[in-house]
Amino acid sequence: MKIIFPDSTTETIEGEPVSVGWILHLRGINPSEVIVSRNGKLVPEDVVAGGDDEIRIIRIAHGG
Repeated sequence: MKIIFPDSTTETIEGEPVSVGWILHLRGINPSEVIVSRNGKLVPEDVVAGGDDEIRIIRIAHGG
């Protein structure tokens, strides 16, 4: 699985499929500050990813 982080760095992870929430937890990313897409579609934290999936983590910009 390929992970693309908000700063455009990438990481490839091999092994068993894991949930999007677990990926965020392991990287110390607050789920309320990002949205995540798997293969181009927005997904919630409980979606499982692995294999050839591409996960993109997008930081949410908010303010007034």
